Amino acid sequence: MTTRNAVIMGVCLVLAGGLLGHSLGRGAMQVKSLDRTVVVKGLAEREVPADVVIWPIAFSAADNDLGSLYATLEKQSSQIEQALIAAGVAAEDFTRDAPVVVDKMAQQWGNDKALFRYTATQTVTVYSHEVQKVRASRSAVAALGKQGIVFSGDDYNYRAEYLFTGLNGIKPGMVEEATRNAREVAEKFATDSQSSLGKIKSARQGQFSISDRDRNNPHIKKVRVVSTVEYYLSD
Repeated sequence: MTTRNAVIMGVCLVLAGGLLGHSLGRGAMQVKSLDRTVVVKGLAEREVPADVVIWPIAFSAADNDLGSLYATLEKQSSQIEQALIAAGVAAEDFTRDAPVVVDKMAQQWGNDKALFRYTATQTVTVYSHEVQKVRASRSAVAALGKQGIVFSGDDYNYRAEYLFTGLNGIKPGMVEEATRNAREVAEKFATDSQSSLGKIKSARQGQFSISDRDRNNPHIKKVRVVSTVEYYLSD
């Protein structure tokens, strides 16, 4: 190889290396620009009425005669059920549980001075989709206290429970709303940073949560979901 040829080859190699370096550098810049992203969260909330109510109506009685005690429980159970039916609650929506009877004389530490030997608690449990009718019946049932029925309403285990079972029906709309809200936040960020919002890089849907709207209105539920979306940014 002549000196001239060697010089020409060297110049070609230098030019090729420069072009390759420029190409790689440009590619790196493009990749780096694609890494510019913004992560935003979109919230969707709705208030919905509960569609199921579970109401255990517990009451107590006491007597020294076991037969008389059971007769009292039978009478009071019927009074409660009649009040529910009169308020529009369907008979198939409530059931009568077996009474729980305590014999104080049979206990290890029996109290000989107890006024009544036997005490009993019985529960009429309402399970209904007619939430408003059940709620309307509460005053009628409570009024039975004037007729001698002793309710256990203050016990936490006997409080009415309200459920919302229609989540699948509102899920698509809420996810769409949360995603739309996330995009609005992303667009505002892109505008403020003098960038353009690109395509979605990734998206994660959070878990749906259902809670009481407040402690005084457990029959009204708040449904909530947060979507996390990552968008590409470009100049």
